Parts: sequence; structure tokens; C-alpha cells
Amino acid sequence: MDRNESAKRAAELRQTINYHNQKYYNEDSPEIDDFEYDRLLRELEDIEGAFPELITPDSPTQRVGGNASNEKFAPVEHSIPMESLHDSFSHDEIREFDKRVREVVSNPVYVVEPKIDGLSVSAEYRNGVFVRGSTRGDGSVGEDITDNLMTIKTLPMRLKKPVPYLEVRGEVYMSNDVFVKLTTAQDENGEKPFKNPRNAAAGSLRQKDSKITKERSLDIFVFNIQQIEGATLNSHKDSLDFLRDIGFTVMPFYSCFSNIEDVIDEIERIGEERKTLGFQTDGAVIKIDAFSQRTKLGSTSKFPKWAEAYKYPPEEKETTLLNIDINVGRTGVLTPTGIFSPVSLAGTTVSRATLHNIDFIHEKDLRIGDTVVLRKAGEIIPEVVSVYKHAENSTPFEYPKICPSCGSPITREDGEAAYRCTNTDCPAQLMRHLIHFVSRDAMDIDGLGAAVLEQLTANKLIASPLDLYSLKADDIKSLERMGYKSANNLISSIDKSKKNELYRLIYALGIRHIGQKAAKLLADKFGFLDAVASASVDEISSIEGFGKIMAESTCSYFRLPETKKLIEEIKRIGLNTESAKREKSKTNELFEGKTFVITGTLKNYKRTEAAEIIERLGGKTSSSVSKKTDYVLVGEEAGSKLTKAQTLGITVIDEEEFERMRSENK
Repeated sequence: MDRNESAKRAAELRQTINYHNQKYYNEDSPEIDDFEYDRLLRELEDIEGAFPELITPDSPTQRVGGNASNEKFAPVEHSIPMESLHDSFSHDEIREFDKRVREVVSNPVYVVEPKIDGLSVSAEYRNGVFVRGSTRGDGSVGEDITDNLMTIKTLPMRLKKPVPYLEVRGEVYMSNDVFVKLTTAQDENGEKPFKNPRNAAAGSLRQKDSKITKERSLDIFVFNIQQIEGATLNSHKDSLDFLRDIGFTVMPFYSCFSNIEDVIDEIERIGEERKTLGFQTDGAVIKIDAFSQRTKLGSTSKFPKWAEAYKYPPEEKETTLLNIDINVGRTGVLTPTGIFSPVSLAGTTVSRATLHNIDFIHEKDLRIGDTVVLRKAGEIIPEVVSVYKHAENSTPFEYPKICPSCGSPITREDGEAAYRCTNTDCPAQLMRHLIHFVSRDAMDIDGLGAAVLEQLTANKLIASPLDLYSLKADDIKSLERMGYKSANNLISSIDKSKKNELYRLIYALGIRHIGQKAAKLLADKFGFLDAVASASVDEISSIEGFGKIMAESTCSYFRLPETKKLIEEIKRIGLNTESAKREKSKTNELFEGKTFVITGTLKNYKRTEAAEIIERLGGKTSSSVSKKTDYVLVGEEAGSKLTKAQTLGITVIDEEEFERMRSENK
């Protein structure tokens, strides 16, 4: 291309890449895979390399892709920039990197480690105690996500050695098992599933409510020291060993090499081994080991010259779409699953893949008998990339008009991608509904696992969740792995659940869009199950934390004739339908309208117990400190939340003051 054509193409690429940066970094909703993104970026780099005068200050080649979201989180300026890495896609490019390095330093030693595909974060410690965490953002300014990072069990809150000051850089990721569990639940609920573990991790970590982050079971590998006081380290390998010794989870394996061909061999070895790991890697990272040599090499405006990332290409295979099965989930969502001729992909044999919904099928124009291209999203979940060619005489796929399990009509609400079965007694929904009903966050019936529930349904002992309350020990003791003692224990657990709080029952009903927190808000607001059932959309929408979709879903559920019969049966059985907080006397309005944050280890209560006391007295609890916080209740070893409260001038109380406030109200 000549200069004019190159200038036009560069402008197009900048616009396209900036769009995808926004989708990837800030919305956690990518539309293209990493390999395609890297190809676009490389094309822009080549043009700007040939015509340097075309480089603009806002070019994606000159900065990291993300931006800090001031709407969600407070900004954090990085005193040490959190740089990105330059990517290579071939062995020759790795050899070129080695050549550039040797032009500046002699006898370099390289550390090679897997490249974890997650969200890059900074974690800061003072005197060995975690005080602040932030995202990379644009490399210079990130987002304060301290509360959310505190939910990650593999990030130490207190180090084994009290270093005066330490800032480390790590990669927050979601394990393969957690990712599969999360996306399976999203598919079953008719929600849009995350595309890959990286976006699942990013979307989970950048939640305003840290409770949601905690539920996602994130992990972290720490891979770099940004700043340190009180210790002197001379090499990358020494720093990783040091980090591991003081309590961090560091990269799972890393090795040193002085020959670039050995580096390439290690890259290939990691490429094979990554198929067996429990987390996603999208490449390998090569870094100069000696810090003194890193200083000589320096950085560009975006990349360190002492490191390079090798990106593995995605593996794709062609196969035949043999059939499309329609499965019915717990909430009645009809989910199509593609059945394929078995094909080996990323280390495993693939013969099935979710097709998500009818829109996905139409978008790809999938037809039975087609030759399709498969790959694994994030190297984990099989997905259809495209149709390679249609089968001869193929016809567009027709979605069923009735539920394939029970024959009831199906419906699709405006704005939703999923079709649902309208029959709440649909047999296909029963097992998933039973598992949800007895789960820990719902009715919490100990001993009723999936295996026992399957036996109970197979032996026709139950046909609905409420049938559990009619079971007798004699019905159960003959089941596999069940004796008289186990049967009696199970009956006791079932009877005990009758006294559960009302919010557990509401959550157990499996109302769409209503999680445990929303169920608790409903119970606290209306006090009785009957009052919840008769509430209007406007009344429910007025609850802080409720949206119109949640309110409409609740009202629609309780207007169903089947639900009205269900409530009558719940009363007959004797399940608790009344909230312990149904009536607030003047005595119980001590903390009305006040928001508390609890931090540290309390002597006299568990945190959950203190939270229940606050809520009984009309207050609310939050997991994060903000300007809207009224009190911070502190125990021993209170950390960053106490510091933040003091900075914002929020009232800090200890347990003694908390008890005094309560006693004055009695």
C-alpha cells in the first residue's frame, strides 16, 4: 500500500481496535477472539512501522487497552506503570526478540512461564498487611477494587514476613471447573453466558457488590514485584521464590534458560502441558531474569523491551452436525445442544456443544447435516465458530412449538433470547428444581443430595419438592446406601427445614431473577408469604435493590393458578410463611436508615450474627465502605476498610460502643 492507502487503513484499524478494546477491557463482553484481535493490532503496528508519521497519540499501539471506570470505582494512580507485553506468534519472532536483547546486553538468561489469561491487578501491603488493590486500567490509572480482592482466598491478607512496603502484580483468573459451573447455570437460566474464563473473571472482579465477587470463587497468581522496601532482590527468579516464601501463590512453574532454542522448546512444552492445567493459559511469557539487564533494555511507551509474550493459535476442527437436542432446564428454559461426529480438540474428544438459543442457531444458519467448524472457547467449552458448508438439500432448523418433555406450550418474552416451558410441573424441570429447593442457600436440607433425590423420583416417592414433607423413614430406608438411622436423620432434616426463615422458602421456590438476597428483601418488606403473593409490581419495585424486571417476574409467578395451589399446600404442610422481621416496633427502629460495614474479627459475635442484629434493629449492612456508610464496626485486625473509613471521616465503633448503643435503646 502507498502512504495514502496506509493512512486510510490505519484510521480504520484504530477505530476497530478501540471499539474492541471497549468491549474487551471495560464491558467484559468481547465480540472477537484474542487471535483475531492480535492480528488487527499487528497489522496496525506494521503500517505504523512503515510510516512512523502516521502514529497518533491515541493509537492503540501506544497504550494499554483499558480505562478506569470512575462511575464504579475510585481511580488509583500507578506510581510504577503496569505495562502490557508485546506479542509474538512464531518461533522466528522469538528469535528476533533474542537478537534485539543481545544487541544491548551480554549473556542474557531468560525465565519462561505460562501466560495466565485473566485480569491484571496490583496488590499493596504495608508492614505485611494488605491495604489496597487495583486494576491495571490504562496502565497509568486503574480502579480501586480493594474489597473485591479481599474475597479471593489465594491472596494473603497478612504476609509471613512483615515487609515495610510491597506492591505486587498478579493475574486474577477463574478456574476451568468454576467457569463451566457458572456458564452451565447461565445457560440453564436463559442468561447470556460469559465467553471465556478471562471475561468471567473480569466481570466478577469488577462488581460493585463484593458478595457477588466472592460467590464466583476467583483465584490469583502473583508474578511480579512492582515496588519493595526492606528487601533487595536482583533477579526475577529470586523475586518469585521470595514471593512464594512470604505467602503468595506464584506462577505454577517457571524455568531459566540461556539459549533461545531452549526457550522455544519450553514454549512448546508449556503448549502441550496447558491442556492438562485447571486454568486457562493463552501463551507463554519470556522475561530477562537479571533486573540490572532489564534497566539497560528499558521500555517503549507501551511495552518493556525485556519481555515478550508468545501467543498460541486457537485450534479449530471441522466436523458434522448430526442433530440438535432440546433440553429443558430448572427454570423451564429450552436449551439447544448440538450433537457432532466426535472430533479431537484441545486434548479431548468433543461430540456435544451448547447452541445457546434459537437466535444463535439463526445467526450461524445451523442445519442438521452441515459441516461446521468447532473450537473450544477459552480452550475449555466447545463452541461452533461457523458453518463450513451446508448439507445437500438442508433446510433451516425449526424450533419446537411445544415443550419436548411435557407437551405444554412454550413462550418467549420480549427482549429475551430464551424460550420457556409454561408448565411449572414439567417433569424435565423436576430434578433441577428439587436440587435447588434443598440446597444450602434455600431450604438447606442436609443429606438430600442429587443421588438420593434421583432415587426418590425413580421410585416414585416424590413428584414435587413439597412431597418431601410427606416422606416416612420406612419409605427411605430401603434405598441404596440408606439404613434406618440414615432415613431417620433425613426425616429430621426435612422436619427441621419447616422452621426456616421465610426468605429461604421464597428463594427455594425458584422464581426467575430472584436470588437469595432479593428473597430476603421481599420477606423483610412484606413479612408474610401471602403479602408477597398479593403485592403489586409498583410495591415490589419500590424496594431498594429491586428492578422492574425482578418485580414483574415475582408478580407473574404469584399470579399463576399453580402457585396459588402451591401456597395452600405450603400452609397445610406447616412450613413457616412468616418473617421474623415482619413488624418493626419503635424499639426496633434504632438503626433505621443506617448503613453499617463490619470489618475485622469480633470477640462476641460472628460477622453474620452482628449483621442480623443490625438488620433486626432496622439497619442495613454493606460489604464496602463508601460515603453512604454511617458506621464501621471494627474488630481485631481490621484492615483497609478501617483505613478508608478514617479517610472519609465515617464514624468508627468497636463492640463495646455497639453494645452501649443497643442497651440505651432497650
